[in-house]
Amino acid sequence: MTKRLPTWVEWGAWLLALNAGGINAVGLLSFEHQAISHVTGSVSWLGLELARGHLAASLHLALVVLAFFAGAALSGALLEDSTLRLGRRYGICLLIEAALLAAALRGFHHDAPTAALWASAACGIQNAMVSTYSGTVIRTTHVTGIVTDLGIALGHWLRRLPVDGRRVRLHLLVLAGFTAGAVAGARAWLEWGFAALWGPVLICLALAAAYGVVHLQRPASAD
Repeated sequence: MTKRLPTWVEWGAWLLALNAGGINAVGLLSFEHQAISHVTGSVSWLGLELARGHLAASLHLALVVLAFFAGAALSGALLEDSTLRLGRRYGICLLIEAALLAAALRGFHHDAPTAALWASAACGIQNAMVSTYSGTVIRTTHVTGIVTDLGIALGHWLRRLPVDGRRVRLHLLVLAGFTAGAVAGARAWLEWGFAALWGPVLICLALAAAYGVVHLQRPASAD
């Protein structure tokens, strides 16, 4: 199935993973050292704070998880399907993500407790926006599934079983993008603090503009 995968999907996934890696790095280095781009870390912290009896912190972490859920729900409402296809409202989702990240940036500067919620909702939108393409599961805000799939592919290769090389390439691009984003986000945080989030904001805006150009160049029947 992935033999028909266009190059723009691969590099789009790389850029989105780069985006998420940067956001997560800022969250880990700043706001209570909390993961933002995925909910696994937030749920783990939630369990820890509940065990400690810290109700205020537990409530905040629960809201962070709910914000991610709300972002995914909004993406689902706008796109109506989890399969990537040109002609849907991906540009709108990217613009909303950029706006949420800008709101998070402003909130972080003012020590607002809602800042992490805006950033988490932005990641929820992004992760739900591109879920599958040509039968390949694509997650751009965390890499647990990516590393798992790469491990399975390696096991199959060692057993001389068929391996989808294009799918492996896509997973490697996402993993590389998330890693590069984490490095860039960490360095940007050390240099500029919360202003490091301007990078992800600009990436979202650039992708929205690029998507608009690609969509406008396609014939109406292709939608």
